[in-house]
Amino acid sequence: MLVGAPILPTRAEADVPDRPQPPQPLALELPTPPRPLALELRVHGVHGAPPDELLGDPRTVRITGDSTAAVFRRAADVDAEAHPERYAGRPVVEAYCWSRLTSGNGARALWLLLLPFMVVNLAHWARPAAPATGPAPREVRAYGVLVRVLALSLTLLLIAAACEVALDLLAWQCAGSGACTGSRSWLGFLEPGRWWGQPGRRLALGALVPAALTGLLWYLSNRTWSAYESQPPPAGAAVPLARPDGAPALGRPGFWYGRRIVARLRAAHTAAGLLIVAAAVAAPTARHDRRAGVPVLEALGWAVEALLAAGAVAVAWVVCRRGRTEERADHRLDRAAVTLLPGSALALLAAVLLYAGWSRPGWTSAGRLPGDFAFGVLMLGQGCCVLLLAAVAVRLYRLAPDPATALYGLGGPAIAMLGCALGGVMSGGIAQRVADWLDGAGGADGAGGAGGAAVPAPPLPAPPVLLSWQAAVLPPLLLVLALLAAGFAVRGVLARRRLAAGVAAEYPGEPPDAHRSRRIAGARAAAALTDSAPWFVAAVSGITLLLGAGALAGAWLSGKVPGEAARGAHPLLETAARAAQDAGSWLIGLGIAAFIAWGRRAYRDPAARRTIGVLWDVGTFWPRAAHPFAPPCYAERAVPDLTWRMTGWTGRTGGRLVISGHSQGSVLAAAAVWQLPPQVRRRVALLTYGSPLRRLYGRWFPAYFGPGPIAALHADIDCWRNLWRATDPIGGPVLPGSRAAAPARAAPAAAPAPAAADSVDRGPLADPLAYGRSARYPLPAPILGHFDYQADPAFAAERDALLARLAGPARRARSAAVAASVVPAPGPPTTTVAPAAPAAPAAPAAQASPATPAPATPPAPALPAPRVSKEPAGREGAGGPPGTGG
Repeated sequence: MLVGAPILPTRAEADVPDRPQPPQPLALELPTPPRPLALELRVHGVHGAPPDELLGDPRTVRITGDSTAAVFRRAADVDAEAHPERYAGRPVVEAYCWSRLTSGNGARALWLLLLPFMVVNLAHWARPAAPATGPAPREVRAYGVLVRVLALSLTLLLIAAACEVALDLLAWQCAGSGACTGSRSWLGFLEPGRWWGQPGRRLALGALVPAALTGLLWYLSNRTWSAYESQPPPAGAAVPLARPDGAPALGRPGFWYGRRIVARLRAAHTAAGLLIVAAAVAAPTARHDRRAGVPVLEALGWAVEALLAAGAVAVAWVVCRRGRTEERADHRLDRAAVTLLPGSALALLAAVLLYAGWSRPGWTSAGRLPGDFAFGVLMLGQGCCVLLLAAVAVRLYRLAPDPATALYGLGGPAIAMLGCALGGVMSGGIAQRVADWLDGAGGADGAGGAGGAAVPAPPLPAPPVLLSWQAAVLPPLLLVLALLAAGFAVRGVLARRRLAAGVAAEYPGEPPDAHRSRRIAGARAAAALTDSAPWFVAAVSGITLLLGAGALAGAWLSGKVPGEAARGAHPLLETAARAAQDAGSWLIGLGIAAFIAWGRRAYRDPAARRTIGVLWDVGTFWPRAAHPFAPPCYAERAVPDLTWRMTGWTGRTGGRLVISGHSQGSVLAAAAVWQLPPQVRRRVALLTYGSPLRRLYGRWFPAYFGPGPIAALHADIDCWRNLWRATDPIGGPVLPGSRAAAPARAAPAAAPAPAAADSVDRGPLADPLAYGRSARYPLPAPILGHFDYQADPAFAAERDALLARLAGPARRARSAAVAASVVPAPGPPTTTVAPAAPAAPAAPAAQASPATPAPATPPAPALPAPRVSKEPAGREGAGGPPGTGG
């Protein structure tokens, strides 16, 4: 030690404000500026987490929010703003818990019925990115229109399935057959010869079921719309930046405020559902009146059909005319469309029911209603829309190609195809189950005729032929899926063998363990299979499209179910067709039963509801831009919550804030940072871990999380760090080129090699932290994969480094201002002692003299330094450094 050198305080001494420090004879005593608080706002991912788990303390207090989503703190930190001196060297930790937005109460289980609507809504957001410069091409609008038309067709498909069950199977076929009503006393009042026995009146009564289903969908959409889409953003949030390429979409003020578009689409879909019910009742009634030759009723039939056609045109105009408004928070509502369209459709339905209920003696029901034609037209229209959507997507991709985009721009059409397939299977499955139920107790053995001879019973209710063909394609589809899954499993085994050879070398000094290496390599190989998911989806979508086209052609050309259509063909073909038909029917039955059982369990069991909530966590992140009956977008509540919290806290305290998000929480955190005003964004750092921003969202939703938007976020928020592991099947690097970095070869307990100062990604982190047993790890360290990132030492180090970087420029400016106001006593020049090192090794050093701040000390080799804010110190505004010890 040099004689006369000042004695620097240790880290522990610096973190204790009340401990007396050794005298500093050569130091110039300067007034220390106040230290505003530092805040870490944690956002959990899928599966959710209770606040006590997020905060590591069983005693938590709700700071703000309600029973659905709220911000929590430890009970000891409730009054942190009143005592900032207690938090020198560490931030106050808060947790934003949003899991009840998707798994709050038992009614969330009913969202399973809306699964096809959610999938087709995802297709809207999966379009390829448009060129960054210039106005949006016409293909963007065409893409949105086609997806909205597909979404409308799914609503029509669901209501048509309800009409098939209530009108065709029950009111038309079963109620018109004595063999069907004889064993069901509750249908006795519909027998022919009674007042309700006329077919028109039976149809009018049965129409109440699909009409009630339409009303239920409207009610659910309206209720969730009031709770989710009506959350306004903070005033002045997300001010668009003056860039030549425009602000990213998620930074636009109206992106998370879809009140207007959801109201318009809800009115259009409600009107469409009511109109298709009216058409299902009016079509057979008008056809009978034209055959009967009653002039008045025939004229009424033509008038009703003309009004139905006009209503269909009005619905199509509302759906296709206007899309989302994102440039501003649009508080207006289209009153004419929202009120008049569904109201007029309801009035027309009431008029049709009165028209059908008019007495028509001698009218009997025979055969089936024209369900085959209706379902066939819907299926053909959906296939044509998917093909057109694919053509538009390919055109968009060629305008701005990105090899990282899923399926080279065809991800959106593939998702839309899956949504249509789900809708067809669910609607057709319900109709087939009801038909089988009516058939099972219908007395198919016949009745005794004259002389004891058996008389064949009348034909029992049967669903449309097309639904049987749809069921018959399920076995070959599942066979292809099984082969694909087997191929991916073999690929994973081969990858595990290849990776296992180099695992032990990443932990120097540890004896090789073949079993341990295989486990680690297996986790990495399984995590890498996520990158092959797009091709699995492509195979499923393509095969579904081909099999669906074959089913439609077979139903229309033969007019018979597959087993009957193949009669007389080669014995092998005939056997295969009958086996596929029977197996498909059973598979649909099992699927519907499992679906109902899963929904009932989720309704009663919160744990099962949280499992289903994972599906909604991923699928309902996006606003309802295409289908208003899809489950509500929780991000339209969560993103404004986070934006309000960050804006309000930084404005009230002048402190610095790091928002740390795990998994899906990192997507919410990034979306909230995009919505911050620029002056607030400069005081906020972003820490993401296990983040799917680029690996999943960037590939499937390139227009919103592709390289361009992520680069814009990187430019807007300078203090950003992302942690990832090679064993994580969901998270990964967020910037291109980061995955090519080699894993750290340092000791397992140490942090990985640092990234460049201008980089965001740090990884892959060591997982497990230790290869074998040691004094520090006496038990085998677990393979953490996607979870427990906070258990890694890199998490706390990066968080403290981010807060220290946020504090650096403003702290130097304040210290210089304080030093300039102090007049030193005459005498020889003195030496200023550097204060204690900050909590993060990457924090800047103190000034070398009162007037001239010294450059920041280079970061320690073991820890990377987050990016320094590009904003000059003078633009930082009011506020001080966080309590990070530096």
